[in-house]
Amino acid sequence: MLDPQLLRNNTEEVARVLRPRGYLLDVKRFQNLEKDRKQLQIKQQELQHSRNQNSKEIGKLKASKEDAVELINKTELLGRELKSIGDRLQQIQLELNDLTAGMPNIPHESVPPGESENDNVEQRRWGERRNFLFEIFDHVQLGEDLEMLDFEQATKLTGSRFVVMTAGLARLHRALIQFMLDLHSQEHGYKETYVPYMVNAKSLFGTGQLPKFEQDQFATDTDPRYYLIPTAEVPVTNLYRDEILESTELPVRHVCHTPCFRSEAGSYGKDTRGMIRQHQFEKVELVQIVEPSTSWAALEELTGHAETVLQRLELPYRVVTLCASDLGFSSAKTYDLEVWLPGQQKYREISSCSNFETFQARRMRARWRNPETNKPEYVHTLNGSGLAIGRTLVAIMENYQNEDRTISVPDVLQPYLGGCDRIQNA
Repeated sequence: MLDPQLLRNNTEEVARVLRPRGYLLDVKRFQNLEKDRKQLQIKQQELQHSRNQNSKEIGKLKASKEDAVELINKTELLGRELKSIGDRLQQIQLELNDLTAGMPNIPHESVPPGESENDNVEQRRWGERRNFLFEIFDHVQLGEDLEMLDFEQATKLTGSRFVVMTAGLARLHRALIQFMLDLHSQEHGYKETYVPYMVNAKSLFGTGQLPKFEQDQFATDTDPRYYLIPTAEVPVTNLYRDEILESTELPVRHVCHTPCFRSEAGSYGKDTRGMIRQHQFEKVELVQIVEPSTSWAALEELTGHAETVLQRLELPYRVVTLCASDLGFSSAKTYDLEVWLPGQQKYREISSCSNFETFQARRMRARWRNPETNKPEYVHTLNGSGLAIGRTLVAIMENYQNEDRTISVPDVLQPYLGGCDRIQNA
C-alpha cells in the first residue's frame, strides 16, 4: 500500500509514475473523496466540541436547578448529526480503502520503462549453452520416454495442469529441494522455516494478492475461509504482520519449501504443455525483512543467492530487469532469472527476486524500532524463488539429456541420490 501522505500531497505525480504500470489513477475521484473526508472530519470535530460544551452547560444548569430542556434537545440533535456524519465518513473511508488497495507499488527510479515483457532489460548472462550433437527433446517427451512423467494419469486424478512423477525423476525432484534448503540455510544464512499451506484473507491482503487477485486463488468453502498459498512468500512475510522488530533483530532471513497453488486465471492457452505452468508446483522461497537503508543492497544479495543455485547446477541463465509494465503488483523492482531450455530454444523464468520497499509492510503494519528516533517505522520486505523446483527439474532434464534419452545428474546433486549419476528407465 502506498504512503497515504504521498497520495494526498502528490496525487498528480503518483498518477504519472503509475501510468507506465498500466494503472490509471482516477485523480479527480480520489481528490473529491479526500476533500469530502477532510470537510466531514472538520465538521465532526466542531460538532463534538459543541456537544462537549453543551454537556458541561447542562451539568451547570442542573446543578443550579435551572431549565436545561432546550439545551438537552439541541445536544440530542447534535448527536444525531454526528451519527450521520460518522456514517458518511465511514462510507467515504471504505471507498478510499478500496481505491488505494487496488493501487500497485511505485516503480523504483532504476526500473526501465516499457509496455510489455519485450521491453525487459537483460543485465548479464552466465554459462555456456550446450552444443548437442544429436536430436534433442523437450522435458515432456523425455519424461514420457523414461515413463516417469505422466500427465494423463494426473488429469484422471484431478484435471489438466497437474503431473504424476515417479521413480528417478521423483527422487531428483526431492533432491533439488534438499539441495536448495541446505545451500541457503548452511551457506547463505537463512533460517529454515515450515509454515501452513493455507492462510486467511488478512495474510493474502498483507502481501498484495487480495483483493486484486482473488480469482487467482484456490479457496475453501468454509467459515472462516482459507486460501491455498500461491507462494511461501505469503505466510512467511506475514509472520511479521502487526509486529515491531528491534534493530538488533534485523535483517531477518527465512528459507521455506512449500507446494504452491495457483488457478492461473487469465493464462488459458499459455504453456499448456508440460510442467512450465501448473496449478500445483513446489518452490524454495527466500524472504528477507530489512532496514530501509539496506534493502537495495539486500536485493542484489538475494538475487545472487538464487543465481548460486543455477551456477552450482551448471545451468546457463540470464538476469533481466523487469520493465514497469511487467512488474508484479507489489514490487518496486524485480530481477527475473531465466534459465536456458534447449527443448524450447528460449530462456524461461525460474525465479523472480523483488524489493517491495514499504508497500507490503504498510498493508501488514510490519515495523522496526529505529534506534535514532526510538519510534516504529515500516520495514522493507524482499523475496525471491531460490528456486522453483519444477522448472529447475525441467531445465536439468533438457540440458542434461543424452542421446539414449537418459538424464545425467549434475555433480552437486549426486550425493542426494546415493551417488546415482544417471536417470534411466529400469
